[in-house]
Amino acid sequence: MSRTRNVGVSIGAAGLLVASSFGSVAAQDLTPVSVVLQWVPQAQFAGYYAADALGFWEEQGLDVTVVDGGPDVAPQVEGSLPTGPEFAVSWVPRVLAVRDEGSDLVNIGQTFQRSGTLSVSWADNPVNSPEEFAGKRIGVWDFGNEFEVTAAARAAGLEPGEDFEKVIQPFDMSLLLNREVDAAEAMIYNEYAQVLETVNPETGELYQPEDLVVIDYNEVGTAMLQDAVHARASWLAEEGNEDIATRFLAGVYKGWAFCRDNPEECVQFTVDAGSTLGLGHQRWMMNEINPLIWPSPDGIGSMPLETYDTTVQIMLDAGLISEAPGDDAWRSDLTEAAWELLGDDVDLFGTDFVKGEVEVTPGGE
Repeated sequence: MSRTRNVGVSIGAAGLLVASSFGSVAAQDLTPVSVVLQWVPQAQFAGYYAADALGFWEEQGLDVTVVDGGPDVAPQVEGSLPTGPEFAVSWVPRVLAVRDEGSDLVNIGQTFQRSGTLSVSWADNPVNSPEEFAGKRIGVWDFGNEFEVTAAARAAGLEPGEDFEKVIQPFDMSLLLNREVDAAEAMIYNEYAQVLETVNPETGELYQPEDLVVIDYNEVGTAMLQDAVHARASWLAEEGNEDIATRFLAGVYKGWAFCRDNPEECVQFTVDAGSTLGLGHQRWMMNEINPLIWPSPDGIGSMPLETYDTTVQIMLDAGLISEAPGDDAWRSDLTEAAWELLGDDVDLFGTDFVKGEVEVTPGGE
């Protein structure tokens, strides 16, 4: 699925009026590019939908087609193809893996500064830390999504399959809800909410946060970098394409800044983009995605070096890459140039960001 919008939108609450012509930039003068996302439409990508809907890319002279990801779409693979989209939004470990196999994808904008990965257990059968995995059934996702959990276990001196049972779970929380595992992997913006959106059969009410125990891998020290913008080095080397990438990033960063300050509008943009998840679930997701980006102490899109080094080391230790990536695996100059384009009109740091509160709704509706 792909879509391109060139429609003017008025957002009164934000005091922002975007006209369809965007000043002197006529539609025929826009440079066409495309970006493939990590997954299906959801608030995880709200900043891109905002950039599209509000014309932030058109302001930069670009006509951007947003291509949905999904179970049959690997953005790190699509983005590596010479005929693929110019930009790909993917988790950093997945890109490091394809780079190790010869891809020339480069991280040009590290939007997510923190990991959203958790392990969740029941308060009446708590797994409080990776050290407590011993002798337990620990649910994880497959296909490389389990790296943070496995690395934390090994840091605690525990080996999957020997000291605890590693259970491959589906991409939902059914095993935890059915108590078939002692702890389950979850994204704070998605599967964790699925538990809270479920009725506790013993009380007839929704499960509450106090019913659960959460391990946050940012706190454990094995957090790995997730959503980032990538482009092919070979494409960037062609004349004019670094400028296009700079302008693309400027639209992305302005979109995420808008979603930080106007989350409800960005939930609607996500719904308009074709999300099949309920409105309540999208509100939760938007509220949890923002803290993964904001505050950005060094500016949105900057590389948190400590987490990057941890990501690389975990990949090496797991044998998922044969050697550490070179210095050309990521670059900051295009992000810095995008900041220059945006100037003082956009808050690139979100220093005063405060996470909001949302009401959990049954089934996420």
